[in-house]
Amino acid sequence: MSSKKLFYLSLVVFVGIVAYQVYLKATEKEVKPLTKTWEKAVPHQQVPKGLASLSAKQCGACHQAHYEEWQYSTHSHAWTDKQFQAELKKESSPYLCINCHIPLQNQQEYIVSGLIDGDIYQPVKQKNPHFDRELQQEGINCASCHVRDNVVIGTTGTVKAPHATKKDPQFLSEKLCISCHNASAVVTPTLVCTFETGDEWKKGPFYGKKTCISCHMEPVEREVVTGYGKRLSHLHYFAGSGIPKEKGAKTKGLNGLSFTTSKLATTYKVGEELDYQLTLKNEFAGHRLPTGDPERYYAILLELVNAENKVIASKSDRIGEKWEWWPAAKKLSDNNLNPGEERSFVLKQTLKSSQSLTLRAKVTKHRLNQESATYNKLDSSYPLSITVFEKEYKVLVK
Repeated sequence: MSSKKLFYLSLVVFVGIVAYQVYLKATEKEVKPLTKTWEKAVPHQQVPKGLASLSAKQCGACHQAHYEEWQYSTHSHAWTDKQFQAELKKESSPYLCINCHIPLQNQQEYIVSGLIDGDIYQPVKQKNPHFDRELQQEGINCASCHVRDNVVIGTTGTVKAPHATKKDPQFLSEKLCISCHNASAVVTPTLVCTFETGDEWKKGPFYGKKTCISCHMEPVEREVVTGYGKRLSHLHYFAGSGIPKEKGAKTKGLNGLSFTTSKLATTYKVGEELDYQLTLKNEFAGHRLPTGDPERYYAILLELVNAENKVIASKSDRIGEKWEWWPAAKKLSDNNLNPGEERSFVLKQTLKSSQSLTLRAKVTKHRLNQESATYNKLDSSYPLSITVFEKEYKVLVK
């Protein structure tokens, strides 16, 4: 081979190598770190000295009342909730949704260390050698809030406890509640986190006066552990919507609404007008109602029926947000009640004949509508609503 041909061949090889390196550089995947709080789990926690595990059941061996109360809570069903599990199975569901439902890394099967090109659908993950499946089933358990840096955090710093403790009431303040109950972000065009209870509270009349804990963890004087003497404690029902996660499951509700009705006569003359008014007021909540999941709503139904149970007049309405989720998530309307706000619903009917009538007034609180439940393949074992107000009036038209 001549030196000239060798030169050109070498040049072609050199250009090819450079071009390949440029290609590799251009197609190289960059792993970006997790920067947002909701992208990360609580780092691995060793079992605090003096305990056998991080399970709520372990805590309940001594803190019996707290454990029983927690079992009533939505927190205890955070992972096993059928609606959440249905959402997780969707292709559009990214890994990070689990970080509020099972916050401890110990509960998660994989450890996520970063995102390829910042894409939430391309997490860099590895098997978690400390994964505890039983702990996962407990959802948001005692350790989710009370264990950090391998010690049990409390508000008093007692020295009586048989396990390692640390006093940190600031950590256990409403800031911890809001870390999950105030997630507002557009994750993808069709996936929006819109849980704004914390922001609602900050804009409301109770900010600086009452916190999440004031209402949802009512203070009580009691023995925290049998034989240790009474002191200030808090109920751990985390009372909320009151809608159970399973048919027949125990739950504790907290109602922020008050209900006022107009007076209704028991007898009317033919030709007179029946005029009934039901007023709902967000009297007790420091946030909007409903709050949290944007699919929650109240349904109001006023019905006037005859002796054959035939509806002769009705009025129905709804309080809550309405969203369009496809092709892009978009809020269509929002008539949630602000703290202190009231709204009235009226049923009027001219009574045209002599008869016996029944007026029914009913308000129900809903987790989601039947259409969404069907879409998520949720059957009748998953309660969608509860009744929060119901009243009947007997009316005679002469």
